[in-house]
Amino acid sequence: MSLLTDLQARLRTLEADLLERSDSDAIPEVRQTLYSEYRKAQEAERTAQIYETWREDYITQVAAAWVLSCVFARFLEDNRLIDPIPPTISGPGERLVRARDEHELYFRTHPTETDREYLLHTFRSLSALPGASDIFGQHNPVHELPNWLSGDAAGQLLRFFQRIDAETGALVHDFTDPDWATRFLGDLYQDLSEAARKKYALLQTPKFVEEFILDRTLEPALEEFGLQDFRMIDPACGSGHFLLGSFGRLLDRWQRQEPGTNVRVLAQRALDSVCGVDVNPYAAAIARFRLLLAAMKESGIKRMADAGVSDSCGVWGFVDSWCTGWRSAGDGLARTRSCVSERRSGRAVSDSEAGALSCGGGEPAIYHGEG
Repeated sequence: MSLLTDLQARLRTLEADLLERSDSDAIPEVRQTLYSEYRKAQEAERTAQIYETWREDYITQVAAAWVLSCVFARFLEDNRLIDPIPPTISGPGERLVRARDEHELYFRTHPTETDREYLLHTFRSLSALPGASDIFGQHNPVHELPNWLSGDAAGQLLRFFQRIDAETGALVHDFTDPDWATRFLGDLYQDLSEAARKKYALLQTPKFVEEFILDRTLEPALEEFGLQDFRMIDPACGSGHFLLGSFGRLLDRWQRQEPGTNVRVLAQRALDSVCGVDVNPYAAAIARFRLLLAAMKESGIKRMADAGVSDSCGVWGFVDSWCTGWRSAGDGLARTRSCVSERRSGRAVSDSEAGALSCGGGEPAIYHGEG
């Protein structure tokens, strides 16, 4: 079976678990929170749906967050982007053994917890890495109601990523890729949830169409306005094909214009020019993740721990994947919200002295908004 087919099955399992537990008397706070959020959405005129339909959509987004967070973590683990942090979900060869050892060690000190807490612990640990708060931070939906998903469902999800092919002895799904290619995430964006695909009319842009449009829009605009302070926005960015294509073209132009400038500074300038918007939150999460990896690769950064150069500056300039913004502060990172109706922003700026990539308030941003 393909990765997409397998993940679709996982998503349906998680959705069923979340639906069953949404009215459970054992966790009344889940039901209370859902009703409260629904009332807020109604009062803000962000939904005209009945509660049950609104809840189904919300369940899909939370289930997708669990699936995608594990995919993101596996990609980082398998490609050793989190080193020296050990893998905790899975990995090829000895890394699977190490992940299972980490699992055993965790439950020696947390014997009453479940695999749900273990995965949440994994996400929190990863969120401490430079740039990773954008993906795994506190505004990821998995943290909003942390006891909503059952421990059994979380355990099934964890074991899914550890499955071994009986014939080859290798992992069924290995995310190792020396090129860090992420276009496969577009397939997940388009087809992970049939309900989301129908609701948002999800459809990937083919590569040749992306290049055709950028040739006739981005390139003429650059010729007319130049690179300095250039800004572009994709108002329906999806999984980020146009954003990544634009980032690559902008960086190439900067490198040709200033061949002696540190590539990190030029990559940051390219990021400063790229903005995206999408009503679908897990589309925005995928786009940010892909931009993060593209910027790291072009800057020659092999580990996320190396994305921040000094304590005086921030890290990668991305808004949080689950709709919050971060800006650079002299003594670290400070959170800021600049928009309403779930729209929030963040901007990346370069620190030319340190050669670091730091966060600011504005662009580049990928927004998620309702309405």
